[in-house]
Amino acid sequence: LTQNTLFGMGNPLLDICAVVDKDFLDKYGLKPNDQILAEEKHKEMFEEIVKKFKVEYHAGGATQNSVKVAQWMIQEPHKVATFFGCIGKDMFGKILKEKAEEAHVDAHYYEQSEEPTGTCAACITGDNRSLVANLAAANCYKKEKHLDLEENWKLVEKAHVYYIAGFFLTVSLESILKVAKHASENNKIFCLNLSAPFICEFFKEALMKVMPYVDILFGNETEAAAFAQERGFETEDIEEIAKKAQSLPKENKKRQRIVVFTQGKEGTVMTKGVETFPVLEIDQSEIVDTTGAGDAFVGGFLSQLVQDKTFEQCIHAGHYSANVIIRHAGCTFPEKPDFH
Repeated sequence: LTQNTLFGMGNPLLDICAVVDKDFLDKYGLKPNDQILAEEKHKEMFEEIVKKFKVEYHAGGATQNSVKVAQWMIQEPHKVATFFGCIGKDMFGKILKEKAEEAHVDAHYYEQSEEPTGTCAACITGDNRSLVANLAAANCYKKEKHLDLEENWKLVEKAHVYYIAGFFLTVSLESILKVAKHASENNKIFCLNLSAPFICEFFKEALMKVMPYVDILFGNETEAAAFAQERGFETEDIEEIAKKAQSLPKENKKRQRIVVFTQGKEGTVMTKGVETFPVLEIDQSEIVDTTGAGDAFVGGFLSQLVQDKTFEQCIHAGHYSANVIIRHAGCTFPEKPDFH
């Protein structure tokens, strides 16, 4: 493995995690297990959560979490994973840079001063988590000011595997398409995550523009259902949805699309002949926080994918990573993995 083999691009957010009560969720109209973008009515929420509850800060954002976990699973060499995204020139941006360095990820942020660094409130109730993202700076990523720069594009060209979470479709479709086309034309692997039901519903045009370049599509059961509904697939069966998503038109004919849908403790569906892989057993009492479990699954998967392991091994690594993450607060993990 060499440096910069894995490339991720997305919304770098500082996660503000806290265990909250039902009243807090109700006050801001939040569902126990959901992810949304902050609206005007959520503005005070970020201050209130810090004042009212015990908070922890973690470097977050879906794609950044996944490449961080992939790097942790790989361990050496450092900087196998590259990450692009936009931050503000502020305290939270500084924390994100430090956290990326600690995780040995080669983060190249586009820094600007119009907007502050993005944050994400992770409101935890029981083993559910409701995420509210205030994109701020993350929304300001500019293709021509960052991705197109020669030294940055060289890092894109060095990679063999690309991963972008669907959340970035709300920010810079043209950046995603540039990377996706590069991957497709050079027979490299481009991976996309559906990320949230609202992406499938409100950003379906952008999603369908990228879909022909997608070699590996990730999602969970609620995202798969939203995707099926928007595409008019007349089925609620997750294996059927996966098969239909697999057969959507594809640019690079040398690679068959693989669809991977997680369903929490129900096992993971993969269209390599469509089978379901059971997840690792965990006692309810050992679950600390499910924030980042899906990102961790993808990170584990990618850590093996960049090493040309079988898809089955990729899934086992994904299950292992997710199992570790849900035992910790936020998307955090012990110093070294114990994966064999």
